[in-house]
Amino acid sequence: MAIWLTKDSKVIVQGMTGSEGSKHTRRMLAAGTHVVGGVNPRKAGTTVDFDGTALPVFASVADAMKETGADVSVIFVPPAHTRSAVVEAIDAEIPLAVVITEGVPVHDTAAFWAYNVEKGQKTRIIGPNCPGIASPGASNAGIIPADITPAGRIGLVSKSGTLTYQLMYELRDIGFSTSVGIGGDPVIGTTHIDALAAFQDDPDTDAIVMIGEIGGDAEERAAAFIKENVTKPVVAYIAGFTAPPGKTMGHAGAIISGSSGTADAKKAALEAAGVRVGKTPSETARLMREVIQNG
Repeated sequence: MAIWLTKDSKVIVQGMTGSEGSKHTRRMLAAGTHVVGGVNPRKAGTTVDFDGTALPVFASVADAMKETGADVSVIFVPPAHTRSAVVEAIDAEIPLAVVITEGVPVHDTAAFWAYNVEKGQKTRIIGPNCPGIASPGASNAGIIPADITPAGRIGLVSKSGTLTYQLMYELRDIGFSTSVGIGGDPVIGTTHIDALAAFQDDPDTDAIVMIGEIGGDAEERAAAFIKENVTKPVVAYIAGFTAPPGKTMGHAGAIISGSSGTADAKKAALEAAGVRVGKTPSETARLMREVIQNG
């Protein structure tokens, strides 16, 4: 089993005919993802061949859903058009929208998230600026490499795409139920807490890896949620232990000021909630192995 993305998921790609969209559509198909079509109003009615698989192009998300039964959209649309693409997905009430695009203005993300809330949150948004979601052996929606790890019983939620891949590789002999890259922007659609709650409820996830980073208070809030609601073992890694105060590091949300948002503060909050925290990805993987071995 997996969370949010399963072998039965039917995926469309908004922006499938663009360079990034077509490249990753081909890669998702090769991974076994059930991609059923794409969306581009200017090319509606055409088909695109991906190594022998012909996929139809639709004028809208609603049309694609009506004709294919799609329940997931992966969005590869330039930043200037991402807001309208996500709003279109929300209007169509597609259950899951995975927004890969980097560089989306924060006010646009805030606007489409507020619109989603106004519409009743019928669409789960992952991202933007994220690698997507992968359920190894079942489906892959986004840009997470499909050959890092087999299926297993670890759930992973991460702000960082690169660290997602690294922890999947470090623990590839154990395997993952689902890996979710939520993105590191200041405003995102799915949080650590959302993923933690889903993994807690998933009978086929035995343990959880959580990857955070300096800046903001998302990890502290996740620690409070874990303490009150999560009974499965959680191991965490916080990127940025050596980051200097006041320095932006990578993601737009990764900035610290004084003691607020530091890796040490996040580590302390997580450990107080019973989470084991590694200072490197390798140490984090070792801690997870100990958790698995000890049952």
